[in-house]
Amino acid sequence: MAMKIRLARGGSKKRPFYRVVAADSRMARDGRFIEKLGTYNPLLPKDSEERVKLDMERVQYWLGEGAQPTDRVSRFLEAAGVLEKKERANMKKAVPGKKAQERAEEKAAKAAAAEEAANAPAEEAPAEAPAEEAAAEE
Repeated sequence: MAMKIRLARGGSKKRPFYRVVAADSRMARDGRFIEKLGTYNPLLPKDSEERVKLDMERVQYWLGEGAQPTDRVSRFLEAAGVLEKKERANMKKAVPGKKAQERAEEKAAKAAAAEEAANAPAEEAPAEAPAEEAAAEE
């Protein structure tokens, strides 16, 4: 039997509340489970002790029996110090695609060229000013 330590959702609509349960992986998410191991209330503040409650003795027992925690439950166990922290693939979803990067580079190049063009006449203008002053003095 493939055992999982996972979350079973409860609570009303838009007010989630989860039980941390040991269950057969073939059973429905909110269906039959073998043992309730704790609770998780995501609506409470992150620093609240009531947010995640786990019976560590029973969790250790089920881990010893070969139960595999889901990703969210393994994060709870890592925070509690029961499991070692895993390296997780940190996807680069925030990085824009190739075309967007090319557009950004083109825009930056145009902005730099415009800035150089704006600075170039400003540098030439003081050079012409002394010539105009000399002509005005004569």
